[in-house]
Amino acid sequence: MKRIAKVLSLLFMLLIVGGCKDLFTYENVHIEYLSGKHNIEIKIKKYGVIEAELDADTAPITVTNFLTLVKEGFYDGNRIHRSLTDFVIQGGKDDLSEKSTIKGEFDANGVSNDISHVRGVLSMARMGDASNGFDTASTEFFIVQKDSTFLDHYYAGFGHVTKGIEVVDKIVKSIKNVDEDGMIINEDDMPVIEYIKEIEEQG
Repeated sequence: MKRIAKVLSLLFMLLIVGGCKDLFTYENVHIEYLSGKHNIEIKIKKYGVIEAELDADTAPITVTNFLTLVKEGFYDGNRIHRSLTDFVIQGGKDDLSEKSTIKGEFDANGVSNDISHVRGVLSMARMGDASNGFDTASTEFFIVQKDSTFLDHYYAGFGHVTKGIEVVDKIVKSIKNVDEDGMIINEDDMPVIEYIKEIEEQG
């Protein structure tokens, strides 16, 4: 019964996100997914605001999933838990592991995606490596600090920073106590995502 409620809840959330197009199937439930460009604002407490444009034409499943989580308020109060100099910052961890996984939109997974992992690109983290774990993206996303095109074809880029990339630089410069994978060791050092929200396109 809880499983059915969960599926219906996800269906409802996805249907209320505007600007939809084709359908994909999630556990035999048909769900419309987004198209076009969508603008978001990410406020990192004590660091500043990052604005980004999401590309639902290139990554419709990923953008629909991400904006559904945004509308649920999932990211509000969440943390940046990874910071690697000249690579990425990463946040959006789901400690309860209750969120469903999605199909990753990248070449190795049979989906064309021309978003290259250059500075400022938003992409989805996942489990696995270059040969497996293709459908394990869920809630965690990362922002590329320095061009990392070796990630192309294996991770679902879904947008890019339009304003505030210096906030990413500030986080990477400030956080020093990390392990070899860039995981921030002390929770108190993890920057807090005050909120992520969708915003109207400016101008």
